[in-house]
Amino acid sequence: MSAVWRASRAAVKRRRLQTFVIGLVVLCSTTTVLLALALLTAASDPFDKAYAAQRGAHAVATFDTTKVSPEQLARTADRPGVGAAAGPFGQAVVDIPAGRLWMAGGTLTVVGRADPAGPVDRIELLEGHWATAPGEIVVNWAAQGSPGAELLGTELRTSGGPALKVVGFATSMSRSASAWVSPEQMTALQPTSAQMLYRFTDSATEDRLGAGLARATAGLPEDALTGAQTYLTLKRAFSAMADSYLPFMTLFGVLGLLVSTLIVGNVVSGAVVSGYRHIGVLKALGFTPNQVVAVYLTMLSVPAVAGSVLGTLAGNALAGPIMKVAFTGIEVGRAPVGDFSPWVSVACLVGMPALVLLVALVPALRAHRLSAAQAISAGGAPRTGRGLRVQRMLGATRLPRPVSLGLGQPFARPGRTLLTMAAIVLGVTTVTLSTGLTDTLLAYADVGRAGGGARIQVTAGTSGDDGAAPPRLGDAQIEERLRSLPGARAVRARALAQANMTGQTQPVFADFYRGDASSYERSIVRGRAPAAAGEIVAGPAFLTQRGLVLGDRVTLELNGRKITATVVGQVIEGNARALEATWQTLDQLSPDAHATEYTVRLAPGADAHAYTEAVEALEPGLRASVLDSGNAGAATVITFATVFTVLLTLVASLGVFNTVLLNTRERRRDLGMLKSIGMTPRQVVVMTVTSVAGLGAVGGLLGIPLGIAAHRLVVDHVGVVDFPEYMKDVWHAPQLAAMLLSGVVIAVLGALVPARSAARTTIATVLHTE
Repeated sequence: MSAVWRASRAAVKRRRLQTFVIGLVVLCSTTTVLLALALLTAASDPFDKAYAAQRGAHAVATFDTTKVSPEQLARTADRPGVGAAAGPFGQAVVDIPAGRLWMAGGTLTVVGRADPAGPVDRIELLEGHWATAPGEIVVNWAAQGSPGAELLGTELRTSGGPALKVVGFATSMSRSASAWVSPEQMTALQPTSAQMLYRFTDSATEDRLGAGLARATAGLPEDALTGAQTYLTLKRAFSAMADSYLPFMTLFGVLGLLVSTLIVGNVVSGAVVSGYRHIGVLKALGFTPNQVVAVYLTMLSVPAVAGSVLGTLAGNALAGPIMKVAFTGIEVGRAPVGDFSPWVSVACLVGMPALVLLVALVPALRAHRLSAAQAISAGGAPRTGRGLRVQRMLGATRLPRPVSLGLGQPFARPGRTLLTMAAIVLGVTTVTLSTGLTDTLLAYADVGRAGGGARIQVTAGTSGDDGAAPPRLGDAQIEERLRSLPGARAVRARALAQANMTGQTQPVFADFYRGDASSYERSIVRGRAPAAAGEIVAGPAFLTQRGLVLGDRVTLELNGRKITATVVGQVIEGNARALEATWQTLDQLSPDAHATEYTVRLAPGADAHAYTEAVEALEPGLRASVLDSGNAGAATVITFATVFTVLLTLVASLGVFNTVLLNTRERRRDLGMLKSIGMTPRQVVVMTVTSVAGLGAVGGLLGIPLGIAAHRLVVDHVGVVDFPEYMKDVWHAPQLAAMLLSGVVIAVLGALVPARSAARTTIATVLHTE
């Protein structure tokens, strides 16, 4: 083994370029695979682990206490199929004014609970202590991370009810309430509902959860159950943002894995084949066949291990920021969304070197059977007769001789050619997919921004805890003044409230708009924009998680008033907890409400900075800022696509580079003979580049339809965004021509360096080696 190690180490030092190429290919491949696997595991594991740790409820059920007694509800815990239960807890909906803590005005679902522990839904206290005395309340802090302790002690005044002191912040994976008070305080709130929390023995699907809840509530008075929420709905909400990236990341991960496997196979097998002469020399020196195989496997394992280690480190460094962006805005518990299983890193560390050794083993075993003389002779040019028929056919055409010779070269090594072309096909597929995604997301980011100048956001101060002074002007006066300022083209007023939706334990954020209706232009995917009282629209995540479709009717409650609303449209995207409605709807729910935010669209060319100064000079209680014209989600995906495209294009070009390098070394004698009869260095470059440019053109023709299909697969399966057809139809003749050219560019980029090196080689140097 000492001799094997010395021979392997000497081969690594001598073949520095080959070693570098193998290491770089393995590094890029490992990074790509680790990123894809990390996001896949992180999208599901955190929720399951955290939910199990907190004994999250499989179903949160709300009952009408005028139709069922607490004793009847308590007996449901002993029904067949119920593994554990907690409750009944009193439940009330209270109204709060705007500007309290971080919340918009609206409604809170409050539950009376003696302590945060229990057999179901163990609430995690983040700050402060549990509400045990009258006048105390613990607020559910939905955002991840601990809230500031300085907010403890804040007085939360309810509309028409008692003032409650915030003594703690907590989080519930079950999302069973917006806040909690003691049972005594709940009695003072005069609840009309009660809550039961269930864990079932069979909870794998929505159907089984529904069956379990039906068995638990069997025998109760009709219509006693007013609403239920299952944990599968929460799980979908938890991973909604991650799921929007998953089709994209998974597809790029699969492409990366395929390209990596092909290129590693091409590079490694080519390295062994090109080393046949060296294998023959080793055998002539007395190395046994097994020792020769060991030399080559050891020689290739050095860059493979180095590349996999560096690739794993790079993947781990990139995975954190990527998953942080992917899970931004998720509001369920404190699950560790940035963590992923250690097996991902271990699989990459072990799997990539194993792949290299497996691929190298096939040609190494073939060399194992060759004698020393056969191995030395096999290290020269390809076998006589390969591709001669094609060469003769091309030679009979009117093509320039360097071009005809170059086009015929791939047929001399058909196996190597197929591997190289497959890598080019996948490279073109990646470029096509990335280009399509970029065009789609640019169109998506432009919704609401086209056809005008800058957008200005104007917010009105409140008399709440934030200390901002309320404006002196009334709501209608503010809107009128904003329209009258120079440069204003359109104004849209917005009011935000937390409303209660019948059958839901958590409030929904309701945005009420009036003014510029063109804001809905090109943003409605299905149905139409809301135009009258009782009409709402929402994004796909909101509708999917609540099982709503166009035409469904829901009941919204705000400040003790109720209205039946109809879903009339679906917008491209939206918060999973937010809906949009008309100002007429707000007038029926809260007649005294007023706008707290205005969006002003300026005329093209208008000075945005001057307008913001004019707004603040007009009214001290107003704050104006220029809205960011970018879109964070679109920018993230475009960045991902660009990174993966560069990564996979680089890997594909390295495969071409390796193929051309091996071909030129194998054809040293042919190149020397061609130069001796008058072929110029420029013609050598043309011949060498042409040998792979044809592969690039064919790869482009095959890769374009695959890329288009992959693009459609991704944009059709983004859960939080429903792209309209005009955003998906991004393919036109100039783009397709550019995609075809990308295959040629990948091939030429990989071939240029070895082609120039072959052109500079002198005749004497080549023939001397013979």
